[in-house]
Amino acid sequence: MAESSDSVSVDLDSIPLSGKEHIVKTNSGNVSVVVLGDHEKPALITYPDLALNYMSCFQGLFLCPEAFCLLLRNFCIYHISPLGHELGAAEASPDEPSIIADDLADQIVEILNYFGLGSVMCLGVTAGAYVLTLFALKYSARVMGLILVSPLCKAPSWKEWLCNKLMSNLLYICGM
Repeated sequence: MAESSDSVSVDLDSIPLSGKEHIVKTNSGNVSVVVLGDHEKPALITYPDLALNYMSCFQGLFLCPEAFCLLLRNFCIYHISPLGHELGAAEASPDEPSIIADDLADQIVEILNYFGLGSVMCLGVTAGAYVLTLFALKYSARVMGLILVSPLCKAPSWKEWLCNKLMSNLLYICGM
């Protein structure tokens, strides 16, 4: 009987680390979407946390070769960067109207329609998980599944925000 191994062989040169960026016009403004992978595969959309873009939010996951190869082998990945969160975004002016989470959920439908996508898998972190949850509640037929990392059920209090910030910094400085 052959020995089994938990290791995975990965050719790092064959991994496309950057995709094609599309600017999608929505009712709330232009949204940056970076697409990676084969368009014939099922779609996985990612939505980052507040004040982060897809690179800063998901780089830990997507720089892990085994996880990245597994995701790209099975999905076409659509990284959504909300308004003002895309790479090189200008600072928002105080005169610009605020966008609420429901508007962000509606933007996702416009993005899916732009790419001609039906139902999708969704991966969101914290505030991004909240937006994807609202999207799933409003448009359940468009969602195959949700992967939510540290989702919010309601707006965090200042105490929760501070505690999260302190713990994040502590993990960054001291490690696991």
